[in-house]
Amino acid sequence: MKLNEIRRKLLSDLGESSDLTLFEGKVGETPCLYAAFEVLLDKELLESGVIRPLAQYQGEKKTLAEATYTVAPVKKTKTLSEAEKEICEGGTALFLEGEKEIYLFSVKKWERRSVSEPPTSSVLKGPREGFTEDINVNTSLLRRRLRDKHLVIRERKFGRYSDTAVAVCYLSNVAAKETVDLVNERLSHIDIDGIIDSSYVTKFIEDDPDSLFPQVGSLEKPDVVAAKLLEGRVAILVDGSPIALTVPHLLIESFQDSQDYFKRNSRVTVTRFLRLFGAMIALFLPAVFVAVQEFQYQILPLKFLITILNSTNGTPLSPTLEMVLVLIIFDILNEASVRMPRYVGMALSIVGAIVLGETAVSAGLLSSPAVLVTALSSIGLYLVPDDVGTYSLLRLVFVATAALLGILGILFAVALLTRHLVTLQSFGSDYTSPYAPLAEGDLKDGFVKRELPDMTRRPKSIKNQNATRIKKNTALEKRLGEADDEA
Repeated sequence: MKLNEIRRKLLSDLGESSDLTLFEGKVGETPCLYAAFEVLLDKELLESGVIRPLAQYQGEKKTLAEATYTVAPVKKTKTLSEAEKEICEGGTALFLEGEKEIYLFSVKKWERRSVSEPPTSSVLKGPREGFTEDINVNTSLLRRRLRDKHLVIRERKFGRYSDTAVAVCYLSNVAAKETVDLVNERLSHIDIDGIIDSSYVTKFIEDDPDSLFPQVGSLEKPDVVAAKLLEGRVAILVDGSPIALTVPHLLIESFQDSQDYFKRNSRVTVTRFLRLFGAMIALFLPAVFVAVQEFQYQILPLKFLITILNSTNGTPLSPTLEMVLVLIIFDILNEASVRMPRYVGMALSIVGAIVLGETAVSAGLLSSPAVLVTALSSIGLYLVPDDVGTYSLLRLVFVATAALLGILGILFAVALLTRHLVTLQSFGSDYTSPYAPLAEGDLKDGFVKRELPDMTRRPKSIKNQNATRIKKNTALEKRLGEADDEA
């Protein structure tokens, strides 16, 4: 293989990129050609670990690969297409005059974010490490927490142009084989130009992509993902994304938090019911307010009814239009505050929520009860942050049904929503487990949380091979029994 021909071929295939670097050298006395993309190259390592040792290479005691000092192993190939693929991934290709074999060196270097606390999952107690955009860092964070031979990490590549690495992680002696096979089967159907983030993968593997409720969990903390793997779930890591996916994903997980397992169970139980109550307020309070004003005003106490009538008197809009308008305004303010720079977003929230709301009420365009109800509903949304978008849309649906049929319309919408939830599946698990169908053993980690020593079995809601999580400790049971007798 002649170096001039190789140079022309590389320039033809990759030459439009200005960061392509081609430079000649020698391996002992043999002329050679190095090819790499400069922006992905660790120049110091290439110089000290590859070019300099190979220039002194004599070929007597060591092979060419052994003569280099690179950390990663040296690969060999005979096809130019494979060499070009490695170059695009950040490697360096070495072509020798007169030889068919091409040597590929891993001397990659690019900027990466350091491991830090994730902005969307800040904690008061517990580990503060979060995933980064580098899949190798993320898999190492999992390995640190699950130091066992049964932790399997299988990496595949997807995307015709992005060639993105996607890693499927699971415990081979815990996760159900059918769940792992189902994940791999759905991933194998992905045929797309490029995968930029893990959310791309979500759209291809969900049981019901049209549902408003997510059937794939999204997490940023390796300790939480490790805990999910110990229950029998499967995790999916995508290179370039700090968000890990976990399946199966159940509805109850939206009301759980990683800090719940580092606090007293009594406090956790109260907190989880507060989250549930906040979700109920977010969904039903605007709809009930509209239904009462439009149809069932007689169910309100007389003094409360007079107060509402006095507050809404003179408002130009009907209760339904007023509520829909206020909900849309709050959603616009929320979207604007998220997209604005951080220091401007806070000021925008204050101006929108206080100044704009107060001015609208003073001008008589909106009633103060409608603004208050919407504010309470919006606060309730953020008690379940993973489902903010879902509940935001559902409350508009409930308001519409309340405007048509009153309380009866809300009950009809609840019945349809319940039917959808109980029939929804996530990788073979019932979405509303452990409550529908009822799994009594899993209720220990439901809304009422029991202590960790009581959770001796893995969740039945998640298919697994090994149901035992904690072996019985007779000494502990005896001590707990003595404490109960004393009480």
